[in-house]
Amino acid sequence: MSEAILAHPRFISLEGGEGAGKSTAIATLREALLRRGHEVVLTREPGGTPLAERIRDLILDTRDSLRGEGEPEPLAAEAELLLVFAARAQHVRRVIRPALQRGAFVVSDRFTDSSYAYQGDGRGLDPAWIADLERRAVGLRPGLTLLLDLDVREGRARASGRDLWPDRIESEQDDFFERVRAGFRRRAAAEPQRFRLVDASRAPAEVGQAVAAALDAWLEAQR
Repeated sequence: MSEAILAHPRFISLEGGEGAGKSTAIATLREALLRRGHEVVLTREPGGTPLAERIRDLILDTRDSLRGEGEPEPLAAEAELLLVFAARAQHVRRVIRPALQRGAFVVSDRFTDSSYAYQGDGRGLDPAWIADLERRAVGLRPGLTLLLDLDVREGRARASGRDLWPDRIESEQDDFFERVRAGFRRRAAAEPQRFRLVDASRAPAEVGQAVAAALDAWLEAQR
């Protein structure tokens, strides 16, 4: 794969912390694009293909996936990052690129910005290493990224009780998620042409309106 990174205008990603409301925003984007007559492919990371979903289980499962005869084996931060990129490489090759090539819009719940925020800022791994993996294994970037920004405690309160078994990431402490949020905000500030910051503390209807308005502006700019 070429090491050049293409920002594709029909590739849209949703980013944000826990409880920010990405699922609702994705539904808003899908409905808006379908009304315009576009094919829409919804996907997520880690995951998006059968193999990538199996890797997702390895990354996130706190119970069985890493269990040997004793307790679950802790996952090293470096291993976590490499597993994420293994899933992403498969995802891009099998789902995202083929959909874009046939003219569809792809809307992904997370993409490489999450690696910079979670494994880079959250885990403390070198962002230059992440950038190298992005160039070599992915080579693709969203043309538009919507960052749903929300106070960490409010987001965790919203997400509380959503899952009977919190995954490995959801089980982290507030200071981890504060670093992740700060990392996302720095990326948004550094790339204002790609990112749109959405205040996710507002009512769902208002967030949906902001997401739809950002999409409208983006599509108008592509004409």
